[in-house]
Amino acid sequence: MSKKYHFIAIGGAVMHNLALSMVAKGYEVSGSDDEIYEPSRTRLEKAGILPKEKGWFVDKITGDLDGIILGMHARIDNPELQKAKELNIPIFSFPEFIFEQSKDKKRVVISGSHGKTTITSMILHVLQYHGWDFDYLVGAQIEGFDLMVKLSDAPIIIIEGDEYLTSPLDRRPKFFHYHHDILLMSGIAWDHFNVFPTFENYKEQFEILANMTPIGGTFIYCQEDDHVNALGIKCDPAKINLIPYKAHPYKIREGKTLLVTEGNEVEINIFGEHNLQNLQGALHICESLGLTKQQFYEAIPEFKGAAKRQEILAKSETAILFRDFAHAPSKLKATVNAVKKQFPERKLIAVQELHTYSSLNKEFVDNYAHTFDLADIAVIYLNPKAVSLKKLELMDEERLQHAFKRKDLILFTEIEKLKNFLESQEYLSTNLLLMSSGNYDDMDLSNLKSKINQIQS
Repeated sequence: MSKKYHFIAIGGAVMHNLALSMVAKGYEVSGSDDEIYEPSRTRLEKAGILPKEKGWFVDKITGDLDGIILGMHARIDNPELQKAKELNIPIFSFPEFIFEQSKDKKRVVISGSHGKTTITSMILHVLQYHGWDFDYLVGAQIEGFDLMVKLSDAPIIIIEGDEYLTSPLDRRPKFFHYHHDILLMSGIAWDHFNVFPTFENYKEQFEILANMTPIGGTFIYCQEDDHVNALGIKCDPAKINLIPYKAHPYKIREGKTLLVTEGNEVEINIFGEHNLQNLQGALHICESLGLTKQQFYEAIPEFKGAAKRQEILAKSETAILFRDFAHAPSKLKATVNAVKKQFPERKLIAVQELHTYSSLNKEFVDNYAHTFDLADIAVIYLNPKAVSLKKLELMDEERLQHAFKRKDLILFTEIEKLKNFLESQEYLSTNLLLMSSGNYDDMDLSNLKSKINQIQS
């Protein structure tokens, strides 16, 4: 008899990927949600598990279910959840279920405020390149992998460990539930202001996680981040295997990044100091799993980068249009600096859409001070509708100039005006960087792309 599971809030990015991976494993899967967007909708439909109608239906909760998987999007008073409790059906949050399925595997957790998806993607790329058998959980769709989650009988699992809340029933960070054997920590920079009201409170979650490393386990940590380094120094090297790391040695030649290795120079597709830190961390994980440095260097030149991370949307000899997921202050600064240092002779127009609760909050926004310093033109876009939906107060240009510490910062609150402004710029020897965890209200980029693609040097 195959096991039966029901998803409450099946439409989420990671939730629907888990549902699809369970169908692939032979489980019986059902689900509900009050809103399902693309691409989740089509993918669930193709697998035959798209709910027939939107909403919550208590009759879907029956005593023969082996478990409920509860998404973050469900509310605590969800009727299906109440019924499942009445029937005493086991209720798993997403991370609890992942652990349940991987108790007998070697569990590798990648944590930190930034770089998690990139580091996880690099490791998956290298393992796949060498034909290893592994499971994974990653926070974005990545090239060469159909799903964001894979659960099978593989002996290891690589998990992107998120510090955000577990479920409506469990207000602890997700990464506590994975019980890692090997932990990597990339950096700590305050994020999720609505959940962790102070930086101390946010930092404490990472300290608890580091302390969860079992005796004989491994903690790989970025020495170049002061907060992470402080946690590493506190650990007992007699009990756990401690591996501090810094950015991999590299050089930039004509806009290309080359790894400096013992044998020779290895050209790669990604760039920026933070990505060279990410790469060094990924190398240590691969070595901890039994791969050699040579195997890593053989595979990494073919790594294209994670989706929406320094993604190139248009390119000519002297201009590039980049899209990047950066939204937290540390990510924004790292991305702006990386693009400017990679192409120092080019002008840089950097645009940031303020989209998250933290970034739109006037109590938090001063954390963005100096993140735009290396940009030649600094632009902010925010949608007044997003601000009112989050019940926040709309900030004006002067407030944002003060927060970012840039008197020449330009604010747009209408997407058409931003689009016209960007299309009116000259892109000869100029890079354009669009950063956001949102989508710029689906701004049409076709004119911009063709303008940049057609530039003659």
